[in-house]
Amino acid sequence: QVQLVESGGGLVQAGGSLRLSCAASGTIFRADAMGWYRQAPGKQRELVATLSSDGISKYADSVKGRFTISTDNAKKTPNLQMNSLKPEDTAVYYCTVQDVAYWPPRSYWGQGTQVTVSS
Repeated sequence: QVQLVESGGGLVQAGGSLRLSCAASGTIFRADAMGWYRQAPGKQRELVATLSSDGISKYADSVKGRFTISTDNAKKTPNLQMNSLKPEDTAVYYCTVQDVAYWPPRSYWGQGTQVTVSS
């Protein structure tokens, strides 16, 4: 069973940067639909960014131009570089990966890492 663990969250002032990483224990055979989601208190979980196995990335409008999604060297888990952070970016951030070697694909989620942006 694959487990994902996020790291890199923390407290930062508005305008600052953080880099989130996602590590996997276990084997992901064919990673696809790698992504980051976030959930702020009292709100639903929302998409932040996704990255497909062929390198196509998508971003929420609220983070375009500020956040960049990439993969680790093995191209199995996503990273998220967050620049020009705003207080409204405060949330728990979750990484996710689909293993498309299986049918149906298996989706894995991390437990989340807290990002707090102070004004």
